[in-house]
Amino acid sequence: MRYKIIGPPAERYDEILTAEALDFLVALDERFAARRAALLDTRRARRARFTTGQLPDFLPETARIRQDPTWRVAPPAPGLTDRRVEITGPPDRKMTVNALNSGARVWLADFEDATAPTWHNIIGGQLNLIDALDRRIDFTDERGKRYVLGDDPATIVVRPRGWHLVEKWIAVDGRPISASLVDFGLYLFHCARRQLDAGSGPYFYLPKLEDHREARLWNDVFVFAQQYLGLPQGTIRATTLIETITAAFEMEEILYELREHSAGLNAGRWDYIFSIIKNFGQWTDFVLPDRSDVTMTVPFMRAYTELLVRTCHRRGAHAIGGMAAFIPSRSPDVNEAAVSRVRADKQREAGDGFDGSWVAHPGLVEVCRDEFDAVLGDRPNQLDRLRDDVVVTATDLLAVDKTPGQVTADGLRSNVAVALRYVDAWLGGTGAVALWNLMEDAATAEIARCQVWQWLHHRTPLAEGGCVTDDLVRSLLAEALADLVAGREGPDRDRAVAAAGVLERTALQESLPPFFTTDAYARHLAPSSRSGADG
Repeated sequence: MRYKIIGPPAERYDEILTAEALDFLVALDERFAARRAALLDTRRARRARFTTGQLPDFLPETARIRQDPTWRVAPPAPGLTDRRVEITGPPDRKMTVNALNSGARVWLADFEDATAPTWHNIIGGQLNLIDALDRRIDFTDERGKRYVLGDDPATIVVRPRGWHLVEKWIAVDGRPISASLVDFGLYLFHCARRQLDAGSGPYFYLPKLEDHREARLWNDVFVFAQQYLGLPQGTIRATTLIETITAAFEMEEILYELREHSAGLNAGRWDYIFSIIKNFGQWTDFVLPDRSDVTMTVPFMRAYTELLVRTCHRRGAHAIGGMAAFIPSRSPDVNEAAVSRVRADKQREAGDGFDGSWVAHPGLVEVCRDEFDAVLGDRPNQLDRLRDDVVVTATDLLAVDKTPGQVTADGLRSNVAVALRYVDAWLGGTGAVALWNLMEDAATAEIARCQVWQWLHHRTPLAEGGCVTDDLVRSLLAEALADLVAGREGPDRDRAVAAAGVLERTALQESLPPFFTTDAYARHLAPSSRSGADG
């Protein structure tokens, strides 16, 4: 055998880790591992060029694709015609039931930013998806309330982990396999036929792509996988998250590469902001104000989203809007103010031509649906709204210096606290974390971490006076850690200290690591970490 399962066995894991499924993973790895590695090298080289002052632009070598008016993506697949509300969350057992019953048209089962990739979460999540499709899933909470699957569940779309991540608990030829191929391969192998029998299909969200060559790799994976499993070509459909600044310059090329398998593009707003800081944070023109000031209406974000709608509808593809991360609160005043902001956000997206949008909590499904109902009525989408009025230049996409707002002491303190608490929860096996009435995931924690690094790197002035210094950030981190460990003992306390160590390595050093997750996964995440993803 060329594969080795390093993660420990548990109940029902043998249903996922069958010899046939693992042979499929080996075949995927054998065919695509080298190309994945080469594309990651390309990422590193491109980022190095950005440090010299080079900026991205629309590619001259692919101008013919952008200029050709004739090509289109495949028509919407069953279950993906009307996507006016999509809910996202980790594939743990409770979320699986609640998301499928939420009234949203689509559930994004997120193995990426909303899932801490413990062995238990990854394999348990795959089991939960099988159980949902076989309609044998239920959940009983700590109060004894039982949740069961309703009669009209949402369409399942799976988000595998990004190309940059590995699954260290499965080795092929002695090395960790791509986490993307694990999440994709196990779901496709076990659930493609189940989905087709149910009148749907195997659908995916593709995260963190940086260029059209990475989309081409996914398309080639799809073609090979369908041939291997005897599925008709075009059975797989994938929506690509445009959540990196480089991908924003290649939206049409990404649709073109995936056109037989494309289900559209999504405005992955949080990772997009993270990508801006990660790639250009060393330059003063790209210093962003407090995270709360970087809304979807600031110039560079507005340019990006309007270009996305125009690009998608020109090619017959769905354009899906960004996340509403608010979590309903017990405070009526907090709820009223937050829901008002969510409603305005969804109203803007529907008015701009988006075909649907994301929420993180079932309590926001109705808010989002109402705003899209008001624009769509009985129509399933607004693909016929071409937005020919939109003209976006490279300068518009990079107009970060036109973002209004300030860097404040509260904003700095909030970033330190959010990043620390999120990493602590992530190390404990939880990837979607409720903090101060917001659902934080890896992307929002990355923004917080990178803003701390950026402001420290530039000794950014604070609105109240003074500037961001190493001593100030370390004192805020010590303060946040003391608050976090209060009342903790043993492993729980050790985990918080380890989380602070992750931030010191990934936010307080001279250089900015691309992701905190790669550091934390390699050093700290154990296979025994558990969350609610029990299969």
